[in-house]
Amino acid sequence: MERKPGPVYQALARVKSPIYITACWRILQMTIMFHLIIVAALIAGLYVYLVETLFKKSKCKGTADMTGKTVIITGGNTGIGKATALDLAGRGARVILACRNQKKAEAAINDIKKDTGSIDILYMKLDLGSLKSVQAFAENFLKSESRLDVLINNAGLVADGLTEDGFGIEFGVNHLGHFLLTCLLLDRLKESPAARVITLSSMAYRWGKIDFDSLIATKDLGSGRYSWQFFQAYCNSKLCNALFTHELAKRMKGTNVTCYSVHPGVVKTELSRHVSLWQKVFIEPVARLLFLDPNTGAQTTLHCAVQEGIEHFSGRYFSCCAVEEVSPKAKDDAVAKKLWEVSERLSGLS
Repeated sequence: MERKPGPVYQALARVKSPIYITACWRILQMTIMFHLIIVAALIAGLYVYLVETLFKKSKCKGTADMTGKTVIITGGNTGIGKATALDLAGRGARVILACRNQKKAEAAINDIKKDTGSIDILYMKLDLGSLKSVQAFAENFLKSESRLDVLINNAGLVADGLTEDGFGIEFGVNHLGHFLLTCLLLDRLKESPAARVITLSSMAYRWGKIDFDSLIATKDLGSGRYSWQFFQAYCNSKLCNALFTHELAKRMKGTNVTCYSVHPGVVKTELSRHVSLWQKVFIEPVARLLFLDPNTGAQTTLHCAVQEGIEHFSGRYFSCCAVEEVSPKAKDDAVAKKLWEVSERLSGLS
């Protein structure tokens, strides 16, 4: 009896057929192409989603003339601060760049003068990581300048380490230095017909938390050798910025001073200059593709600085040139008041 070929033999026989091989190859090509199209569509969809949400652009529409007004911008020599200074100088404001690096400040001033034709822009030394420097800046300003209309607490960083006074650097620079600066200048701000204090917070406040026991004991809101630890500390400092603005608005009620906290967007600046090399390798390509440029990032700050009719939003949080509701922890009256009182003690005001 003749034995029939088994399935394996039959399959091998088919493979020998050029037609069969060609058909299989075309099916494989079509399958790969189909999956590539699906992946490309998903990537495109994700890109559009991110551009319309997390990396959404906005434009300040305010046309107010700032002639005769004086503006302080911390960290005004680079990034969002420089872009803000450029716009306000172009509107006629007297702009003071309050920053640590004089060389960068002078370079920024030269650029702004060339672009705007303004000669009413100057540098004053300020190191937010030193309470002594903040006090010296305030004393110098109050002696040399007769008015202050807009204070923009713009400077910030993501880093690990300590300030001159032993505070965690993100808490000390991002919050406490700005807190002290604002408090020392409040009386001069009150003399303005319509003064504004704008503090750059961030959507990162959503992941922030404040442990007052730890803050009082360690003078820090978080530190550590790993990047996620000092990123958490950054989030904590941004929550402080939002709570500071919330409490400041309550304390300034009945005066001519209004205040706003701002999320500028995810912007390509020098904010992450202290992160590790491998993180920069990851961040840089994403930043080039998606992050906003500093000029776009400055738009919400400018909106809060020049837009008329937003005074009733004092104490609120702005994003994309519009007021945005914050989570309950960023407007907690009790926590905001306690943060203010603790900050007064830590900065030497009480």
